[in-house]
Amino acid sequence: MEEVKRQITKDTDLGNLRSFSGIFLEGRPSHVRRWLVAAILAGIVLLFLPWTQNIRAKGNVTTLRQEGRPQHIHSVIAGRIAKWYVREGDFVRKGDTLVQLAEIKDSYLDPMLLSRSEGQLRAKNESVSLYETKVRAIDDQIEAMQSSLQAKISQLRRKVISDSMDVLAAENDYRIADAQFQRMQVMRDSGLASAVQLEQRSQSRQSALAKKVSAENKYQNTKTEISQVLQDYNEKVFKARSEQASARSDMANANAEVLKLSNQNANYQIRNQLYFIIAPQDGQVVNAVKAGINEIVKEGENIADIVPAPGSFAVEVFVSPVDVPLLSVGQTVKFLFDGYPAIVFSGWPGASYGIFSGRIVAIENTVSANGKFRILVGEDDRDKPWPKTLRMGVGASAIALLKDVPVWYELWRNINGFPPDYYKPKTTESAYAEKK
Repeated sequence: MEEVKRQITKDTDLGNLRSFSGIFLEGRPSHVRRWLVAAILAGIVLLFLPWTQNIRAKGNVTTLRQEGRPQHIHSVIAGRIAKWYVREGDFVRKGDTLVQLAEIKDSYLDPMLLSRSEGQLRAKNESVSLYETKVRAIDDQIEAMQSSLQAKISQLRRKVISDSMDVLAAENDYRIADAQFQRMQVMRDSGLASAVQLEQRSQSRQSALAKKVSAENKYQNTKTEISQVLQDYNEKVFKARSEQASARSDMANANAEVLKLSNQNANYQIRNQLYFIIAPQDGQVVNAVKAGINEIVKEGENIADIVPAPGSFAVEVFVSPVDVPLLSVGQTVKFLFDGYPAIVFSGWPGASYGIFSGRIVAIENTVSANGKFRILVGEDDRDKPWPKTLRMGVGASAIALLKDVPVWYELWRNINGFPPDYYKPKTTESAYAEKK
């Protein structure tokens, strides 16, 4: 080294070169030991600094409520596209018309189908009214027959009473005539009366007997007439009730036809409304599957998608089954949204910049198709709000915060492959759910 220095300084004046004095440091005190000790002390201090354990996962932006997520717009009926009222990218209001369809089924091609169906319904209703009138008329007829029967029976009963009195009178006359005949016969045998007188008494007796038999027959005929009147009435009533039952059966069939036609007419009216597909909610129309005019649309086929207006955003993340027991509803989760700059210190979330906070809203109990569990995280209203320019489907990197431990413990845990410490947040599931 001395030889090199002499060779350099032989032809050169090095007194004015500051860099030369900085190269050859012999004879000067060294600070390497200080820096080494400071680094060791700093490393020791660093090992005892607090470190926040966390779980990392990937996800994307969605919404808390199902109706706020993108949805397909289906056609309930089959048809052909007659007219588009919107274009892709247009924002629509709930109830705005998106597409008009035209009919393709021969069962509904008649332009007067609805009016003719209504005419059939009116005709059938009139038929039901006529049957009702017939049933009421038969009821009135039966009531009239009952009134006539009561009057006839009352008349015949009075006649029976009269005939019974005639029978009693005839029997009394016959007894008197018979008694007179018996006395006259005794007198004839005694010689006190002539044969002519006996014959007169016999004739009177026969006349009384004939009157008695005639009165009894008349009495019996009147009673038989009552039975005949009742039998005739019952036959007429049975016939009327049979006709009434037949009318009621026809009316029931007509009512069934009315219900069937009413259902058919209501279906026609609803189908007429389904020719116009309307927006189910506010949002943006995207991804029109059927684009051209006269394209055929099947029943239940997707025509386009609608992205609802932003509401309450959320993030769905998927975590490994081994990490699910470490999470609970209400736990804090930090996010890095794609497209938004951020500076992240994994173990010190408070020192990070550009990250946003959320809280776990739901943890699904079943594994998803990707073999992980889906976690739904909502916005934390106690921290700064999420960006207003967020869009559905934006990627997000989630950092679920766990327990605070020293750095040396975290290094020791990772070296040994131990899982993070189980941590239960103070906010219980019920309290957080009630707050939301």
